Amino acid sequence: MSYNRPIVLSIAGFDPSGGAGVLADIKTFEQHQCLGMAINTAITNQVEDKFISVNWFSAKEIIVHIKTLIDKYKIDFIKIGIIENLETIFELVSFLKKENKEIKIVWDTVLSSSSGFNFIKTIDEETLIDVLKNCYLITPNTSEAKNLSGLDNDYEAAKFLSGFCNVLLKGGHSQENEGIDFLFYDNQVIKINKQTLKTISKKHGSGCILSSAIVANLALENDLETSCIKSKNYIETILSSNSNLLAYHVA
Repeated sequence: MSYNRPIVLSIAGFDPSGGAGVLADIKTFEQHQCLGMAINTAITNQVEDKFISVNWFSAKEIIVHIKTLIDKYKIDFIKIGIIENLETIFELVSFLKKENKEIKIVWDTVLSSSSGFNFIKTIDEETLIDVLKNCYLITPNTSEAKNLSGLDNDYEAAKFLSGFCNVLLKGGHSQENEGIDFLFYDNQVIKINKQTLKTISKKHGSGCILSSAIVANLALENDLETSCIKSKNYIETILSSNSNLLAYHVA
């Protein structure tokens, strides 16, 4: 029996508060009329403003769970969140591409939590490039783009990374272009302005939600530019949903 909604998968951490990670991703998928599934890369001990600890799953353990799902369901769109290290994510994306060469992987390049806990601490350029070549899109903020590339300018950093896959440079942390995103793809750079004039507040897990919204929109057969624009509108809606750090997911 087939489902009349596209199936999308989040491979990310479990945040008990539900603000980030797989719980936030599933909420986002369902709001976009997609059938959401999830596999944990880690179990975190945290709330929206405090990160205490993390227990990681190995690449082997994660792949076992992935195989169970892809053997049963047709999954063409995947979001990847926090990962212990580049070696682990390389094993995952290599396995996924081997199983389905057409699969589109969106990697939310989370290097640290919003409360300051560092995840990936070592960036090996060769391994990073191998990972990027297997991704359809990455969604770094300005500091992540600079840390991944080793360059001091966020725009040039994103341009460098776009030599290996599509890049959405998020402007939420930008000093010069606050709230403005830049999509690098097909040798183009598309400026995506703020979509609303609503009052917005910071939210725990906003990067997770944006990347999972993009995956959902791609699964709904939108092109990449449209998916990024629609997702920016969605994230701005949830940012204005309340004044606290945990978002309400509203259509």
